[in-house]
Amino acid sequence: MSELVSASGKPVKIPGTDHPITLTRHPTRVVVRGAGQILADSRHVLILQEANYPPVFYFPREDVNMALLQQNEHVSYCPYKGDCSYFSLTLNGPLGDNVAWSYEMPYNAVVAIKDHLAFYPDKVTAIRTEA
Repeated sequence: MSELVSASGKPVKIPGTDHPITLTRHPTRVVVRGAGQILADSRHVLILQEANYPPVFYFPREDVNMALLQQNEHVSYCPYKGDCSYFSLTLNGPLGDNVAWSYEMPYNAVVAIKDHLAFYPDKVTAIRTEA
């Protein structure tokens, strides 16, 4: 494993055999539903597979109903992907905190997820693949 330091002094880890990260395109349509609404609907979803974690669907922002989401103040950091921002579901008021996340300026190893959002499966009604 290689490790660098970011301009902010945070460790930057490069995916490798000890911690692999792969990005592939999902072959069909994926739809996210929550609060009786379609939150995302895309045929351009990226699947991020990181080490032994479950795969994560990343949706292009243009296929996400951003009118239903509001970026909040919660942030986190991943040494493989970078600084992470979180979004709450809003529909006539707040419905759920941190239902989605995004890496606004992801590290080079995962730069393809820039301008994409991912959703927590346990915080939305459904994430389904469709034909």
